[in-house]
Amino acid sequence: MKQLSSKLLQAMLLTLSLVATAVFAEDSQQQPPSDYPDYVAKLKQEALQKGFTEATLEQAFAGVKYYHRAVQLDKNQPEFKLTLDTYLPRAVPDWKAAKARKKYLANKALLDEIGEKYGVQPRFIVALWGIETNFGNFTGGFDVVSALTTLAYDGRREAFFKKQLWHALTIIQEGHIAPEQMKGSWAGAMGQTQFMPSSFMQYAVDYDGDGRKDIWNSLPDVFASAANYLHSVGWRDDVTWGRQVKIPADFDTSVAGLETKKSLQQWQKLGVTRYDGSALPQRDDIKASLVIPDDKNGRIYLAYSNYDALMHWNRSTYFVTAVGYLSDRIRFPR
Repeated sequence: MKQLSSKLLQAMLLTLSLVATAVFAEDSQQQPPSDYPDYVAKLKQEALQKGFTEATLEQAFAGVKYYHRAVQLDKNQPEFKLTLDTYLPRAVPDWKAAKARKKYLANKALLDEIGEKYGVQPRFIVALWGIETNFGNFTGGFDVVSALTTLAYDGRREAFFKKQLWHALTIIQEGHIAPEQMKGSWAGAMGQTQFMPSSFMQYAVDYDGDGRKDIWNSLPDVFASAANYLHSVGWRDDVTWGRQVKIPADFDTSVAGLETKKSLQQWQKLGVTRYDGSALPQRDDIKASLVIPDDKNGRIYLAYSNYDALMHWNRSTYFVTAVGYLSDRIRFPR
């Protein structure tokens, strides 16, 4: 794919910004449900009983909004009819792969230091950063407290979003971010790592030592938090994420799926080869699963344990493949 010119990319980014602005403007013109203020008042009382200070609640709920758009997105999350062959060029266009490589080289000293500390190859940190937020450029414009309050009020997953709200209030009360700067997605995923508040509480790191875990503005904190997450869910720095493979025409696909683990030698005996048709690596310390996201005619992968770790981050085979593919583009630039 031909790399996008800087002018074309700027035009695309401007269009996305204008669309987002229009969505927020349309949302702000709609009235919230009549009992929404009463629900917010009850939440604040419950938060006081949980030990949050009045000062925290006054700051966190100042100007709290009701997001009609968040409710619509939660109930009607889009289902795109894509295959990996059509999805990957969209998720990882050539310009993003080139940008990922530049970001990797520009931050190499810091990334190497963090990678060594947490046992995570730096290219995967950059790949996650690129797929999640385009290297911090698209972190979401929703007020996190308002989004979580809106979705808790909606009631479809009230317990879940209330739990996330308590974590968000804890983050504010501990002084990691000012409420007006706590921006994220419609569902409350925050910062350059797109952590939900509960993930922030488990995995966010104050790597720059300023007393705040700042996944919004501090690259040391962003990189270390992502690495800490992967390390905590079993990442291995001595293997990659997986590899694209080929299978015989008569292959029994009933053995595919992450629940089935076999050695590379076992897969090879079943006829699985590298994508170029050569033999699989001769390593007896790697167990892998066969993943067929679309069908036998589409892309097929042997997924290693790091694939499973990435699935903890996002339970989407397309997302994980995009991260792995971008990491490979960083490692092997064209």
